[in-house]
Amino acid sequence: MRPPDPDMLQPLLASFDYQPRTRIVFGIKCVERVGELAKGLPAQRVLLVTDRGIAAAGHAARVQRSLEAHGIAVSCFKDVEENPGTRCVEKCLAVARRGAVEAIVGLGGGSSMDTAKGCNFLLTNGGQMKDYWGLGKAELPMLPLIAIPTTGGTGSECQSFALITDETTHQKMACGDPKAAARIAILDPDLTLSQPRRVTACSGIDAIAHALETAVSRARTPLSLAFSRAAFQLTLTGLPRVLESPDSLEARSQMLLGAAWGGTAIENSMLGAAHSAANPLTAHFGVTHGQAVGLMLPHVVRFNALDPYSARTYAELACAAGLGAPSEPPDVVAERLAGRIQALLEAAGLPRSLKECGVQPDQVPHLASEAATQWTAQFNPRQVLEADFQKLYASAL
Repeated sequence: MRPPDPDMLQPLLASFDYQPRTRIVFGIKCVERVGELAKGLPAQRVLLVTDRGIAAAGHAARVQRSLEAHGIAVSCFKDVEENPGTRCVEKCLAVARRGAVEAIVGLGGGSSMDTAKGCNFLLTNGGQMKDYWGLGKAELPMLPLIAIPTTGGTGSECQSFALITDETTHQKMACGDPKAAARIAILDPDLTLSQPRRVTACSGIDAIAHALETAVSRARTPLSLAFSRAAFQLTLTGLPRVLESPDSLEARSQMLLGAAWGGTAIENSMLGAAHSAANPLTAHFGVTHGQAVGLMLPHVVRFNALDPYSARTYAELACAAGLGAPSEPPDVVAERLAGRIQALLEAAGLPRSLKECGVQPDQVPHLASEAATQWTAQFNPRQVLEADFQKLYASAL
């Protein structure tokens, strides 16, 4: 779905055209249905895209068994890298071509789904990933994709974008097209039980950021706000629960659904300055995406709360989650929200400062320069210029 004009500031007046492209199948053990669902696409030869950790956990074999039980030939690419680059996509493409595949299954976190989508672009439309940087640049139909998240974070299963890093420039390319959206998303909380604590924390913080950034985005609509609110309610309460009780399927379900609703909110609006500030940290310092977003998020919340609408929206979300009362001033509640995010970072054992991530003060100008060029920055509710990013990074040092 094409994002609305970034100058659209009145969410109750913003128009939208909602055409859900992704069927969502949710439930414990529902991953066992993947063969049945792939057969119905229909597909006889499938590419399974995942990483070595997911394969070691047994999830890839589980998916492959279900596919083969329905007479589907499976080609496997198990070398997905974190924050996948163009070389990773090219390797995946080679496997897809050898298998003459008719559909793709992306199994894992956002990196697996991004790789699967990137491969789909090149397999069906040719060229290089940079040809699809932007929105709607695939001219030919793409193969049906089944997305199976094993983390409760990115919400990529409900988005039509692939985030692929250019190996030469180190820039993250957001390649979006409605045809790239998953035909089916399988949400099985059981698959997320194997997540290491750090992955749970980073992906969970990322999901919270998606809810907050989409809620105040300039591209927000009444529809996206509904998904933002649902995502925030589930993730803010679910993350502490899943950190304390990692074997709780109820808590895992909260995070998985919250992440999916957050991804749906992104698909119908856009993100903001926290993601713009996070991308250079990942590119230059190898900071995990969710960790980078979470580290910058409290500072962006404080920055955006100077905008009255954003402050009210933050306060509304925080009050619904039990962090304040409607009678309190919105800026006070927004500050409490920023504090809660920082407390979650601490509880998860994640760094709370850029210095802990190896960033030095003299590197801030270069980071700010790159952050200001990120696409999501233009959708931030307050205009955020290079000088503003310098201040945000300085406050996070």
